[in-house]
Order: sequence, then structure tokens, then C-alpha cells
Amino acid sequence: MILYVAIIALLAFMGGIVYYSSFDFPELEKSEIRLSSVEVIEVNEFENYIILKPVFGIKNNGEKTVTIPLLSYKFYADGQFIGTANYSTEDIPLTGRALLTTGLEVPFTTKVKIKLTEEIENEYMKIANGEDVEYSASGVYTIQTAWQTIDVEFENLSSNWLESEAIHEITTDG
Repeated sequence: MILYVAIIALLAFMGGIVYYSSFDFPELEKSEIRLSSVEVIEVNEFENYIILKPVFGIKNNGEKTVTIPLLSYKFYADGQFIGTANYSTEDIPLTGRALLTTGLEVPFTTKVKIKLTEEIENEYMKIANGEDVEYSASGVYTIQTAWQTIDVEFENLSSNWLESEAIHEITTDG
């Protein structure tokens, strides 16, 4: 009889943990992302590729401290798809990742390697010649607390933003 009581108590305790962890969802949904800047790192005319360094700013407006283990996106120049990239710290333990405390915006830097092709020749040449290009990105990032993890989709983040549009609100998928 005591074994049944212990099993029921253990299941109730585990249910309480799951219920408590569900309080994190509204906090995770309060994050915001923006495409802060894009820098041309290298233009290799011999092998016909360019390396760009986009910087994404992710801001935590929630009360709980969160981390970003994954940022994956498609990158565009003047509306033309030019490549994909990602930022990942999934192999690093939660305690070793960059922490986003309340109100803090943390920059996440990645690199995008663009190879010259016929489809993106105009955009490639504009970037290589240092002309003005409007960069944008669409993708998903994962945000997590110690208890919960959600994926957040974003679309049409632009590098040309006004100060009043500095942060774009994000909606969760599903």
C-alpha cells in the first residue's frame, strides 16, 4: 500500500513541475529581434565569393533570464535570396551560453558566404563594388529558460530601419 502512495506522490510531484514550467511560455514570447548591421568581411575576386557578417540583436523583454541556443535564417540582398546561415550553441551547456536578462539586447554574429552565380549576379556585384544594398533575413531562433524551450519565427528583418522601428516584434509559431 505504501508503494502505491509513493508512486502517486511522485507522479503528483512530476505533474507539479510540468505545471510550474508552463509559466515560462508567456515570458519566452516577449523576445524581440532585429538585424542590427551587415558588414562585408571579404571579397575574393579570384574564387568569386563574398563573406558577409550580419549581426542580429535579440532583446529579452520578459522577467526571466533566457538563452538563445540556435538562430537559423535565409539571407536576402535587395529582396533576392543569397544564402543561408546559422548560429548555434546547442553543444554548449545552458550555463555556458550568453544570458539575456530582463531588458538586455545581445548581439549574435554569424557569417554568410555568397558565391557568384547567374541568379544573384546583380546583387553580388553591388555588394562587391560597395554599393548600397538592403539586406533582410527570415528564419527561426530557439529561446529557452531552464524549464522550457520554444522556436520563434521571424520574417523580413531589414538592415534599413528607422530608429522608431529598431526592434521588430516576434510571434511564436504554432
